[in-house]
Amino acid sequence: MNPHPSNPASGGKPSVPQSLRQQYESGATVEELMAASGLSYGTLLNRLREAGTVMRTSWQTRRMRAAPETRRRLAAHLRTLYEKHGATLTELATAAGESRIVARRLLVEAGGTVRTTQQTRRIRSAAGAAKRQKLALSLRARYEADATVPTLAKEFNFSTATVYRLLHQADTPMRPQHRHGPAGQTGAR
Repeated sequence: MNPHPSNPASGGKPSVPQSLRQQYESGATVEELMAASGLSYGTLLNRLREAGTVMRTSWQTRRMRAAPETRRRLAAHLRTLYEKHGATLTELATAAGESRIVARRLLVEAGGTVRTTQQTRRIRSAAGAAKRQKLALSLRARYEADATVPTLAKEFNFSTATVYRLLHQADTPMRPQHRHGPAGQTGAR
């Protein structure tokens, strides 16, 4: 490859590689520079390298071009979902319409700290325990309003054992069991 001779007659204008570098560093993509300059892909890359350009990945270009305020809002929203609602990175990626790696990057940009899987499970089980306690208190209120355990089981689509367990968790004082024999008979034979 022959080196490009410097053009002293250019009158102080930046050389082609320097001009390409300036355009690239201000956000132009390689494809856009190819279209504007008429250079082939390989020639363009050689000129950029010749000018000492640090090349970007495609995600770095997208990140550079994204509206900074929109990106900050999305990152803050993802952090809220992650920290307050116990969302996983996969759920964040779905919410953002991005990959898990991008969702993680946004979370970190917003000042969030990535949890371990075990920490996420703890958060989720705590949220589940709160839901179960709320359900247990709801069942207790209905039971104390004279609903029977079989009625509650059928209404909530639970087994009677599950209803008893939830009532027990809510410290519900249980009514005495009914005797299902003929009236007047005692337990002794």
